[in-house]
Amino acid sequence: MFFKQFRKPKPVTDAEYVSAYQATGDLELLGQLYERYMDLVFAVCYKYLRDEEESKDAVMQLFEQLITDVRKYDIQNFKSWLHSTTRNYCLMQLRQRKTVTGEHDEDADILPMPLTVWPETDGPDLETKLHQMDDCLKTLSDEQRTSISLFYLNQKTYADIAELTGYDLKNVKSHLQNGRRNLKICMEKRHE
Repeated sequence: MFFKQFRKPKPVTDAEYVSAYQATGDLELLGQLYERYMDLVFAVCYKYLRDEEESKDAVMQLFEQLITDVRKYDIQNFKSWLHSTTRNYCLMQLRQRKTVTGEHDEDADILPMPLTVWPETDGPDLETKLHQMDDCLKTLSDEQRTSISLFYLNQKTYADIAELTGYDLKNVKSHLQNGRRNLKICMEKRHE
């Protein structure tokens, strides 16, 4: 009974686990938190890497990466931060694979790329940022807005967009690239 008073309560929420791990560096705490999301991490890895064994390896590699990253960053929402970290890890693996083989993978052109237009997507002002993004989308040309919407919101491939809109495939790529750039510029101006 007496010793119960001196025991620290076990973390319950993701934020408590992150905070406790950042304070102590106790790998058991990080392991317990990561275990909650291993299925999610595997699913994201499998979506991008398309190989079960490679995805399992990625789950383990990501845990090793988290040992240092979780202590380095101010994490507001662990689940979404982990999802982004996993996606970025997989995209880097795909880039490295492409560089090593020297081959041009047609599927690499149609993988969903992160649409990063502001530094942190978590937090209380997410709704404000989404509203700003909607306003910035309206400033794009019709071709750019249509291509961005179909690619990111409807998960359409370049070929699908070309077929749906009648744009040439090269134009679709150009509209997406220019649209992302213009969207980012607009969001940065509104962020200042």
